[in-house]
Formats: sequence, C-alpha cells, structure tokens
Amino acid sequence: MASEKSTSTASRAVTLDLLEQVLRHKYPLDDVLAGHSGFATLETRDRGFARLLTATVLRRIGQIDALIDHALDRPLPVKAKAVLDLLRLGVCQLFFTDTPAHAAVSTTVDLARTRGHGPHKAMVNAVLRRLSREGAALVENQDAARLNTPDWLWQSWVLAYGEKTARDIASAHLREAPLDITVKEDAAIWAGTLEAEILPTGSLRRAAGGLIPELPGFKDGQWWVQDAAAALPVKLLGDIRGKRVIDLCAAPGGKAAQMASLGADVTAIDRSEKRLVRLRQNMDRLSLSADAIIADAVTWRPKKPAHAILLDAPCSATGTIRRHPDVPRLKKPEDVSKLALVQERLLTAALDMVEPGGIVVYCACSLQPEEGPDRIKAALKADPRFQRAPIHKDEIGGAAEMLTPTGDLRTLPCHLGEKGGMDGFFAARLKRR
Repeated sequence: MASEKSTSTASRAVTLDLLEQVLRHKYPLDDVLAGHSGFATLETRDRGFARLLTATVLRRIGQIDALIDHALDRPLPVKAKAVLDLLRLGVCQLFFTDTPAHAAVSTTVDLARTRGHGPHKAMVNAVLRRLSREGAALVENQDAARLNTPDWLWQSWVLAYGEKTARDIASAHLREAPLDITVKEDAAIWAGTLEAEILPTGSLRRAAGGLIPELPGFKDGQWWVQDAAAALPVKLLGDIRGKRVIDLCAAPGGKAAQMASLGADVTAIDRSEKRLVRLRQNMDRLSLSADAIIADAVTWRPKKPAHAILLDAPCSATGTIRRHPDVPRLKKPEDVSKLALVQERLLTAALDMVEPGGIVVYCACSLQPEEGPDRIKAALKADPRFQRAPIHKDEIGGAAEMLTPTGDLRTLPCHLGEKGGMDGFFAARLKRR
C-alpha cells in the first residue's frame, strides 16, 4: 500500500485526470490508463498508486459520496464536478488506503490550489478535516455492499439470485482481485515457481501486485493471465485435439490459447483489427497458432462446418466488476437490452457453423439473465436442431454450486470467496442433433 513518501503529487494529479475521463466522459479505465501520457511517465511505484487510488475511488464511490454529503453544509454547485472529484480523492485516502491523514488532507488541498480551485480550497480543507475526526465511525456503520452498487444492478441481482446472494456479489466487488493464471502444462511445477495456489478448477492463483511481464515464465510463453471463471468454458468443449474449433469474438485470445494448447485446429474470428493484433501477439509469445480472421461473426461462415464453436459474446461485463470497477459507472440498463440483441444474432450464426453432432458453447462475463439463460432459452426455442448438453460438476473441478438446475454454468464473484472470488460468468453447452 501507499505511504506519504512513496507517492507523489503527480500521481494524485494523474488520478484526477483518470477519474474525469471515466466518470465524465465514460471511457473505460483500461483505455484511459493506456492512453494517458502522464500516467505512462510516472515512476513505477507512483503509477501503481495512481491506478490503485483510481480503482478504489470507483470501487467505493457510493460510500465516499455519502461521507462527503455528511460533511458538506450545503450541496456543491452542479458545475463543481472537478471539486467533487478532489474531495473523493481525499476521502478515499483517508479511509480506504494506508495514506496518513495529514498527507491525505494536505496533498488534496494543494491540488485544489494548483488545479485552479483556489476559491474552494478552504471548503476542501474543512470537509476533509471534519471527516478525519468523524468519518471512521460513519464508515463502520455504512452498508458498503448496497451503497457502492447502482440501483438498477442491485435490483436485477436481487431478482435473479435473491437478496443474500446479491449482497454477497456486491461485497465481493469491494476486494481487489488476485492474479489468475492458465499454464500450458506442468501446473504443479509452475505453482511452486510462481508461489501460486492451484484452484479446484485448475487455474493457478497468486496475490495481486508486481509486474506481470517480470514473473518467471511469462516472457518464455509458459502461461497467460486469465480469470479462473474465464478458463472454464473451453473445458466444456471436451476433447478437441485435432478438431476444427471456431472461436467467435476471440480477442484478446485467452480462450484461443487454451484451445490451441489442447491441440485443436483453431480459427479465431474478431471484427476488430486492433484486438486481433493483440491476439496474434499473445499467440506468438506463447508459441501457439490460430488462424486469425478479421470478420463480423454474424455474417462470416467457414468453408466447412466446425466440430465445435465457442462464442464468448460481447456483453455488459457486469461479472468482471472485481477487476473492472469502472463497469458500474459506465453501463446502464439499456446497454444490456442492446447487447442482448447482438448476442442473439451471434448465437444464431454460431449454431449455423457447427456440423451435426457438434458442440456450441455460449458464454458471457455477465451477471444479467438477459445475456445468459434468456439467450439460451430463446435459441433452443428458435432452432429445434439443438438441445442442451448439461454440464457435469466433474468438468469444472467438482464445483456443483456453479451449476444451474438446467445444467448450465453460472459462476458468481462470491464463489471461491475464501480464496479471493472469481468473475461472474455464464456458459451453456448446446449439441446439434
């Protein structure tokens, strides 16, 4: 964690820029991090602090705003959004990082002056000093899970999973996700080398932190980063050695790498040339091969039907909030409805690409039923050539709690909670008659 000496004013200034891009302009945090020149020029430790601070503000923004509201004598003007972000930055340091209180207050007040908010400097100072005295008791009594979850998401999860599970999901989102790894082979050996644990599902897990490219085996192409839940859909394809498998919406290529490492003849389809470049780079590093094609999976068709299809559909990504705390601030209910239509067209296309007796696995990193079971129900109703091929717990490391009554895969962020959780994923396996 951070200390006063280990972080600079520059890292806090960059954090303000990052928050503005995410909260005001609705850019994904990963894109903002990749495109911010000031972030790239920070020292490694300061870069880590800026990313941690930005992610923590986004993860805890409901709690933070409630604390600010408590300490303000009157609401901030609508045009003072930059000042609100300043306060968020200070409050986050006071309660959710290891920054000393005097450093959290003084650096935020200094930023108010240097960023052109001099008229608000006294107010910023007063709010933070008041909260430094009163805030700890307030935080202790906050309903963190509920406060940090937008109403529409909370209500959808309560309806789909019940209030207790919805609360467990939201609570899991408050913790930084560990680093999950998929290895090409020799999992036990690499677990020792990487100081990682082998999860029941087969993934390796180690604590978050450190530079990934500097870890043993990365540059040599022995493993890749992949959440434990994201590694499960490929397992549902069965023995694919020597079989023609099509990976739809394939970039950045974690699942394509899995299939290629299992000996499949992989065709990777993605409509984004930029994302396919990244897929090819990843496959080259891993010394694996796949035929990467830039195409719209809705209209593209293979020369001959495939033995198996994997469709990792574009979705709202509400299952990845542990790793992407910007998602609740970027997505809206209408995004789910629009994406469901895209998923329907993609799944229809996928079913048209597989040979009789072949398998189609549909998956999405979403917690929303509209993007998971609803799509499978509609597809089976529309296409009588297919039937559900239920998943067995032995295929996913014996984790029966990750299976639905209909035999689909449904992982939740609170699954493997004692080990750090996992992404929320849905997957269903369909077989052509």
